[in-house]
Amino acid sequence: MTRQQLFDKIKQKESFLCVGLDTDINKIPKHLLDTEDPLFEFNKQIIDATAQYAVAYKPNLAFYEAHGSKGLASLEKTMEYIPKDIFTIADAKRGDIGNTSNMYAKAFFENMDFDSVTVAPYMGKDSVTPYLEYQRKWVVLLAATSNEGSFDFQELLLDETGEKLYERVIAKSAEWSNPNNMMYVVGATRAETLIGIRRMIPDHFLLIPGVGAQGGSLEKVCTYGMNKQCGLLVNSSRGIIYAGDGEDFAEKAAAAAKELQVSMAAQLLRHL
Repeated sequence: MTRQQLFDKIKQKESFLCVGLDTDINKIPKHLLDTEDPLFEFNKQIIDATAQYAVAYKPNLAFYEAHGSKGLASLEKTMEYIPKDIFTIADAKRGDIGNTSNMYAKAFFENMDFDSVTVAPYMGKDSVTPYLEYQRKWVVLLAATSNEGSFDFQELLLDETGEKLYERVIAKSAEWSNPNNMMYVVGATRAETLIGIRRMIPDHFLLIPGVGAQGGSLEKVCTYGMNKQCGLLVNSSRGIIYAGDGEDFAEKAAAAAKELQVSMAAQLLRHL
């Protein structure tokens, strides 16, 4: 999917919602456990309920890999079921070099046909460039996350420049590619950091986790982070997929997704 196609979908749906498919077998409704493939059945009903509001889906690979080959089969069926005009993100956080990165890229872009994959940049340029060789595919680079441990490294000041480590990561990695195939992860609970980040990368899309259950403010994220093509994919996982735990869980998920979409439509009207 191209950047223009993604923006067109955002305008069409008046939404920049990404639904995270962090499908935990211990949290899905109990009545699904008797189905042939509980993970896929849950995802299928969530997708049916939210596809009109979402422009992206983000399966978290850990929740499928934990079940071995059965979990990966559930993921493959999920990928086949997601409508082809909805952007897909493999939340895999891979970070390696050489042939290993080549194989990861092949796995996600050829075999599973994801539009994008999250990548950890700690090992530098040669851990990222293999993914950039694929046309109409995207790297989603970890930049400024909002977990407690992010301050262990990301906020460290570099002696020679005084810039923070995450700022160097963004500035350097932006030299490797362009806004047409690279996005960055920035946590919603660190919304104020978007001011400086937008000075460095005004045109890139940003994947923003942490709105809702984790306390991030959609209004702040849009005020500091939205650009002329929206430039945001705001992810919600638990707040949508676990909005209900009974037989009406899909309806509850739809209501939660619609509530976010309505708020997003208002922000798009305000900023674009």
